[in-house]
Amino acid sequence: MPPESLPFTPDADANRLLAQNPTALLIGMLLDQQFPMERAFLAPHLLRDRLGERLDAHTIAALDDATVEAVFAGPPALHRYPASMGRRCRDLCTHLVDEYGGDASRLWSEASDGKELLRRLQALPGFGAAKARIFVGVVGKRLGAGPPGWEGVAADWPSIADVDRFEQVAVLREQKRARKAAAKAGA
Repeated sequence: MPPESLPFTPDADANRLLAQNPTALLIGMLLDQQFPMERAFLAPHLLRDRLGERLDAHTIAALDDATVEAVFAGPPALHRYPASMGRRCRDLCTHLVDEYGGDASRLWSEASDGKELLRRLQALPGFGAAKARIFVGVVGKRLGAGPPGWEGVAADWPSIADVDRFEQVAVLREQKRARKAAAKAGA
């Protein structure tokens, strides 16, 4: 049974949406790059409000370029790069419609094991190896829905999958900055 809330934003309604709507959670993860985590995970809630409908992959996949760009531009913008990330979000939803009938939860509920889940996530538009490994951790740790062996392919570094209180987002951000600085210094 999914949790009632995922505390990735300061907004209680947005956190409930993330826990109850797998498409919203995937969109938040998609947008979590070159943008503050809490704003990336708040974006699905804002997107739902702007579309004036239930947030689902079919609705987003059907949007034309002009609508996607307008919806993502805001204000406030749903990402630092609203046009390109809006199109990538639509591409993600198109993939969900084509491959999973629009049901994002089928990515993990029908995966035979962690390796298959990781492959499915890496096939999503905008999901590289690291993002896919982080999301495996979210599915396993936060949703309690990881298939057998998910632990072996999940991210082995601190990530949003480890956040169980919103206050941890700031701690996670500082850890990420420190890792990047250390990598840059070592390069």
